[in-house]
Amino acid sequence: MRQAVMHAPGDVRVEQRDKPSIIKPTDAVIRVSAACVCGSDLWPYRGIEQLDGPAPMGHEYVGVVEEVGSEVREITPGQFVVGSFFTSDNTCEICRAGYQSRCPNFAPIVSETGGAQAEFLRVPWADGTLVATPGLPDADLIPSLLAASDVLGTGWFGAVAAEAGPGRTVAVVGDGAVGLLAVLAARQLGAERIIAMSRHADRQKLALEFGATDIVTERGDDGVAKIKDLTGGYGAHSVVEAVGTQESMMQAIRSTRPGGHVGYVGVAHGVTLPGMELFLSGVHLHGGPAPVRRFLPELIDLILKREIDPGKVFDLELGLDEAAEGYRAMDERRAIKALLRP
Repeated sequence: MRQAVMHAPGDVRVEQRDKPSIIKPTDAVIRVSAACVCGSDLWPYRGIEQLDGPAPMGHEYVGVVEEVGSEVREITPGQFVVGSFFTSDNTCEICRAGYQSRCPNFAPIVSETGGAQAEFLRVPWADGTLVATPGLPDADLIPSLLAASDVLGTGWFGAVAAEAGPGRTVAVVGDGAVGLLAVLAARQLGAERIIAMSRHADRQKLALEFGATDIVTERGDDGVAKIKDLTGGYGAHSVVEAVGTQESMMQAIRSTRPGGHVGYVGVAHGVTLPGMELFLSGVHLHGGPAPVRRFLPELIDLILKREIDPGKVFDLELGLDEAAEGYRAMDERRAIKALLRP
């Protein structure tokens, strides 16, 4: 089968690799209908995150089940499925509490299975990781269902962790796919005011379509000052941090009013928190790897009912053989998010 492999920073190739097969009785193998490039894939692509040898890529996926192991009970061949970027059994105490991304049986899809930017994918713990749609979805819904496998679920968790809801002002730091879908999530959760922090016209436009009421173009201390100005000097009730840098985390914390909540879902690189400032802030912090599996049934239902359209974040669609261009386009900010069709 064909598989996207990163050999070095800036060097992505599509190669022939062995088609995956059932290894454990809890596995499933799916034919990938669509995958995509994630903002987190750009960390090794840019050389910021260490890359250990040629690495198969991709952790966002939807597809049709081809084969299941002998202990798989809920997922059956022929079903169209959406999966989380982490495996989980979805039965343990941690999963039942809604934190499937920290299940004792968790593993990142990309490291456990060889990556989803491919024609086929082995999914461990299939019953706990995958959610089937009722029948085959309409083709135009596939981008939105693909978004649910990571960026929508991650943005949703960011908004939930920040306790976005009625009567609250929500600010979103980061205008990538996760940040934009955190705007959508905040609107769905009933937030009264949603401030998107963005300096890019195309992303501002999409943020407004998703429900943003205000746009802030400033960053850092200037961005914090603007948020304070828009909120009577207090700061936002809820802030979603969707980048993962020192600047974005501090911007999020400092934009939050005392007693407010920060939901951080950006993959952290080089982030350290000043203890005394945090101690005096009175701000709640909650986040980390999103338990996407927790939200998948609800998100899939909203998508199939056409109540939300998160697939709009895909502004570039390519064949799998053009994966390298998808990486380049996102790295150069010519695309918000690239969808790959095997």
